[in-house]
Amino acid sequence: MREKIEAALDKVRPVLQADGGDIELVEITDNNIVRVRLQGACKGCPMSQMTLKNGVERVLLKEVPEIKGVESV
Repeated sequence: MREKIEAALDKVRPVLQADGGDIELVEITDNNIVRVRLQGACKGCPMSQMTLKNGVERVLLKEVPEIKGVESV
């Protein structure tokens, strides 16, 4: 499952990098919650929670239906 999640993150990564940010997969919990760390410009951006939920989580849920959600750490 980790490989599928990394592949899905690779789909959103160019958008984040275009704005000076990035994303790192931190862990996948036992109850299939994906924990990520936003980096660069995304780390302190006031829109980061919207990006996480409306962008990253949406793509991950579509690509890897087994996961239950995405959290930022």
